[in-house]
Amino acid sequence: MKRLLTLSLVVLMAAAASAQTVWTPDLGNGKYKNPVLYADYSDPDLIRVGDDYWLTASSFNCVPGLPILHSTDLVNWEIVNHVFVNQPPYDKFDKPRHGDGVWAPCIRYHDGWYYVYWGDPDRGILMSKTQDPRGAWTEPHLVKAAKGIIDTSPLWDEDGKAYLVHGWAGSRAGLKSVLTVAELSPDGERIIGPEVMIFDGHGGHPTIEGPKFYKRNGWYYVFAPAGGVKTGWQVVLRSRSPYGPYEIKTVLEEGSTGIPGPHQGGWVEDVKGDCWFMHFVDLYAYGRVCHLQPMQWTDDDWCTMGEDYDGNGIGEPVQSYRKPATQVASAVKTPADSDEFSDYRLGLQWQWHANPEVRWMFTNPSAGEIRLYCRAHDAEWHNLSDNGNLLLQKINAPTYTATTKLRFNPSYEGDRAGLIIMGHDYATIGLRLQEGKIVVEQGRCPDAMRKHTAEQVVASQPYAADGKPVEVYFRCKIRQVWNKGEQPRMFCRFAYSKDGKKFHELGEEFEAQAGHWIGAKVGYYTDASILKNDGGWIDVDWFRTSK
Repeated sequence: MKRLLTLSLVVLMAAAASAQTVWTPDLGNGKYKNPVLYADYSDPDLIRVGDDYWLTASSFNCVPGLPILHSTDLVNWEIVNHVFVNQPPYDKFDKPRHGDGVWAPCIRYHDGWYYVYWGDPDRGILMSKTQDPRGAWTEPHLVKAAKGIIDTSPLWDEDGKAYLVHGWAGSRAGLKSVLTVAELSPDGERIIGPEVMIFDGHGGHPTIEGPKFYKRNGWYYVFAPAGGVKTGWQVVLRSRSPYGPYEIKTVLEEGSTGIPGPHQGGWVEDVKGDCWFMHFVDLYAYGRVCHLQPMQWTDDDWCTMGEDYDGNGIGEPVQSYRKPATQVASAVKTPADSDEFSDYRLGLQWQWHANPEVRWMFTNPSAGEIRLYCRAHDAEWHNLSDNGNLLLQKINAPTYTATTKLRFNPSYEGDRAGLIIMGHDYATIGLRLQEGKIVVEQGRCPDAMRKHTAEQVVASQPYAADGKPVEVYFRCKIRQVWNKGEQPRMFCRFAYSKDGKKFHELGEEFEAQAGHWIGAKVGYYTDASILKNDGGWIDVDWFRTSK
């Protein structure tokens, strides 16, 4: 039976009524501060339709995939939907495939339809569309099968023709640093022309990627970052033909700001016609956070971004600026993080590491809980990075505290569950049934995704004298260390409590690492050593964040 990928499943995972309290970009005085999204919304792209802005971002192997965010002022954002819940091909993404899947999507509005295009570096160009971004999206459609195509962006021209620009992944295609354009069918469903190289970045703009296609005043524009994710710059290409030749200009760089490598994003106009550019900045374990830059067009039809602080003609990122114009008053809103689990729908901030199985989790709104089952792993298992049933969310502030209350109901020796900080390295605090007793322990696993190393128990203490169900509170405090000239670092300290009042630190402080193309994430793990009838579980009461 074909799996349902759209609203029929998405509605079961709609947003919980929860607002982030740990990072608020709206300063309340008509200005905002960057990042406007202090969370890993990698490769953002956005559009405005009427009074509404819609944004999407890379989701790679995490599902539900292709988040849809909404705003009326480009500063206050909410997660309102996902394009799909299960990612095809299912025989691949039913298991964790770190870093594969959705790369650098592009969202567009044309002739009454909202489109999202993206590249799967192992499959080709995919597309989904809808007439309501909050509603059902069509099943992902393969526009072109190819190896190594990434970072796709369509353009519908005034004459009825359509085009698509994209980059290339060297890891799959054996080539990179070039951009190509091909003609797209007017319905947007297939490539109908040859690939035409429009730019070769090897001559001064290496690793050019993430192109976005626009047209203005008779000029075709391609916005693209070059120089690499962490230290690069933003360029704009322009031509009188979609196939070139293109002129090039550097329009945004780090300069004197200390905001590293302003990378790919999208251009949008507000309701008064002022222009803005949303892009990401890679903050290592914190992921690729989103900055908003003012943008202006000059009389000679070039654009500038940010502020030219050093006077060299190239913009630099702003720390703070006036908010964009809006006709719809917006309350302070931020993507959800805390969750009371009081709805039959799971909050949209949560994602799995692989296509979810129904038996992994059940909501229980009458009890205000969710139940997560301990699942035994197969013979190829190395550590928790191989578990698809990790229920995780983005870490969305430089410094914050996550606290959760849950009940552990073990069934067999080795059943375990708790809180995890997940990346290439990961650390856990949890309960385990060991020799008929329950222990609380901190685990740690370096190079979990890359080298498939074994997890180590860093610290362990008795928690309960028998294996009967017990309540526990887990806490993780996250702090940032960012010295000038160095990369930001994330440090995590775990603690537990039996009553929710007195917490006991356990183990050692853990320095989190980014995952594969994503930031570190926080959430729940459940695991078992024995596969038998009626295994163990946890009932999670709530997850809350605070400063």
